[in-house]
Amino acid sequence: MRLAGNWLGRKLGPGDVEPLTWALYERAGTLTADDLLDAQAAVMTYRRSLHQWWADGWDLLLTPTMALPPARIGEMAQNLEAPYAPFAVAGSFAALTAPFNTTGQPAISLPLHVSATGLPIGVQLAAGYGREDVLIRVAAQLETAAPWADRRPAVA
Repeated sequence: MRLAGNWLGRKLGPGDVEPLTWALYERAGTLTADDLLDAQAAVMTYRRSLHQWWADGWDLLLTPTMALPPARIGEMAQNLEAPYAPFAVAGSFAALTAPFNTTGQPAISLPLHVSATGLPIGVQLAAGYGREDVLIRVAAQLETAAPWADRRPAVA
């Protein structure tokens, strides 16, 4: 917030950002260097376990892109009384993509299915670190087999 405030030429306050952003900013001010090192160590341990999975001979991991159907309008609305609520809701949806965002593993979401109401359903493929080539080759083959570029959801 300090850097953004410097860009604007003034100190930022809770009214300048969403409640979740401000709550995370305030929480960050309570953390120590030891907390940061502990968090980094936990992510590194997790990253190494994923790297080992790939090293054990796996080429791809297939999962749904989202753990739940898309959020309804307003479901992730900001809330002054419960600023972390949108974070918790988002985590429920992104449970299958977050591990790869955290560890730096390449992943791709492909719209390979459609719901009964016409919404695209994504399939996520993840590969080992630095193996974007595998993802792009497989995605190209899947797009050839089941093209999606001209697919449009039904308009209600």
